[in-house]
Amino acid sequence: MKFQEITEKEYRNFWENHPLKTFLSAPEISKLREKSGWETLYVGIKKDKKLIAASMILGHKRHFNKYEFYSPRGFLMDFKDTELVTFFTNELKNYLKDKKGYVLRIDPYIIFKERDIDGNIVEKGEDNSEIVNNLLKLGYKKLSIEEKEQVGWMFSLNLEGKTEEQILKEMKANTRNQIHKTEKFGIKVNEINYDELERFQNIMEETGARKGFAVRKLSYFQEMYKLFHDKNEVKFFITEINLKKYINGLEKEKKEKEEKIDSLTEAKYNDGQKKGLNLQIEAINKRIKESNEIIEKVGKDTITLSGSMFMLIKPEIIYLSSGNYEEYMKFNSQYLIQWELIKYGIENGFKKHNFYGIPENINEHPKDYGIYEFKRGFNGYVEELIGEYELPLSWHYNLFKLIKKIKGGK
Repeated sequence: MKFQEITEKEYRNFWENHPLKTFLSAPEISKLREKSGWETLYVGIKKDKKLIAASMILGHKRHFNKYEFYSPRGFLMDFKDTELVTFFTNELKNYLKDKKGYVLRIDPYIIFKERDIDGNIVEKGEDNSEIVNNLLKLGYKKLSIEEKEQVGWMFSLNLEGKTEEQILKEMKANTRNQIHKTEKFGIKVNEINYDELERFQNIMEETGARKGFAVRKLSYFQEMYKLFHDKNEVKFFITEINLKKYINGLEKEKKEKEEKIDSLTEAKYNDGQKKGLNLQIEAINKRIKESNEIIEKVGKDTITLSGSMFMLIKPEIIYLSSGNYEEYMKFNSQYLIQWELIKYGIENGFKKHNFYGIPENINEHPKDYGIYEFKRGFNGYVEELIGEYELPLSWHYNLFKLIKKIKGGK
């Protein structure tokens, strides 16, 4: 085996066909990071002149001209091959020391322990504890939840070999009903182009302010569009509804229920059905009133409800970012946008629809459990990755850890 620098082209060809392939390890991500001062290295291991392991390594100069290095989503290699991981780690450690590195961070795209829809460990399921143990033996230090940068727990839906009808049938009843309602309401899912990304950003800003999370700048979404859109690997969507058409539909539904009441006799056994229909009519009247108030307030018939960003790099579609206008959340348009992308995934040969981040240790019902509950309705499964790690490269590692601690972790 021989450790060596490789070209971006060699890396890309290897990445394209590797089972650990994901958007964060794509060469385009290096172009994004380079705009904020990062440098890019490509390294690999060849055996009999054939590449058997590779990594994109990003470097950023920190204190005292020392470098922090980061391999997004870890190395592309067989992590169960202890000899290979050991050789690559030792060679890479020496290589990065020569590059003035003080730390290497990795966050491998590898499942830790197989979990079910509720987040419980599947008995006799996939278990990569030995990979974790080997990394720790090699000197990698596992980071705490607070120190992590990337998503560590995800919720996914298997699309392989499935039909739309199967997936729809296997969803929770409420999720399936919400999808049907959004279709009935006439909500439209529209893909937006580069010049419209500010609309998406505005939705994200409103959502971030409401929920208390930091939102990426417009320039990030613009760069992601420029880097991935030509290859159809990123898509931005906006959901909209024409309230006039929506009201017309409600009026029609109301009339049908009123006619149903009129068709019922005065017999006592019809009282319950009449009461139920009258309650439904009240709810429809409320929706009509609210919709007319919105039209009067905004001065237009069509309103924007929500926005979503998806990465589409086989084998999976990743639901990366989304936001909703709070006052329009009752339209539940996010159910429809997920369904549209699930159908897209089936039609275009994707194996998995990844709803992406959920809170850690979801089976313990942590804060923000509601995020998971929405995704859970589509009837998938929880995925826990093996975590994020730091490999110290010099004595400066402990010094910089101390400095960070003194500064309060900033």
